Amino acid sequence: MSQLRTHFRHAVVAGLLIMAFAALASAGDILDEWANIKLPPPPELKPVALQGPTTALLILDMLTSQCAPNSRCAATVPAIKRLHDAARAAGAMVWYSMPGANTMPADIVDPGLTPRDGEWERISGPDKFMFSSLEEKLKTHGIKTVIVCGHSFQGVGIGTGSASAERGYQVIIPIDCLSSGDNYGEQYAAWHLYKGGPNTVISKTTLTRSTMMKF
Repeated sequence: MSQLRTHFRHAVVAGLLIMAFAALASAGDILDEWANIKLPPPPELKPVALQGPTTALLILDMLTSQCAPNSRCAATVPAIKRLHDAARAAGAMVWYSMPGANTMPADIVDPGLTPRDGEWERISGPDKFMFSSLEEKLKTHGIKTVIVCGHSFQGVGIGTGSASAERGYQVIIPIDCLSSGDNYGEQYAAWHLYKGGPNTVISKTTLTRSTMMKF
């Protein structure tokens, strides 16, 4: 009788395991659920007050060759220019990444954004701290706050924004100064930096608009 009960228990356990595995198999994966996922509420934008001497404005990958043909990128130029002019007037540090082996300051998408000597480097990739003097320059200038502008939002926005936050800087993301090739790329990037990324990043990141920023 005891042996019969033992066999019965084993059979019950085996049955439960089969049911559990079947439930997992039927649950599907993220692609199966894709069309039914509800969007989260939009990020909350906040006004930002900046101190010029301790702030750096990063203008990343805004080359004529890649920005001018992209209507979403071209639409950000006036906002970046407005922020650029305010940053210079306030004595903020301005730094540019210009990817490409032979790029020059004249390749910037708008002449009003042309880098000055010592303000730009030929740096590719989403994280502009890699293989550049950016970190050294930020430390030399006593920077505490970094503003990230450029193309693309999901590339340099997340890459350099996250790298800045992980180094202890307060990161400002003006959403009208970052673009992608499509609106989903911008939506994804904004959510990642707002609530979707690691806490070390989102705790130091503020989403805003250029019109909500004052030096």
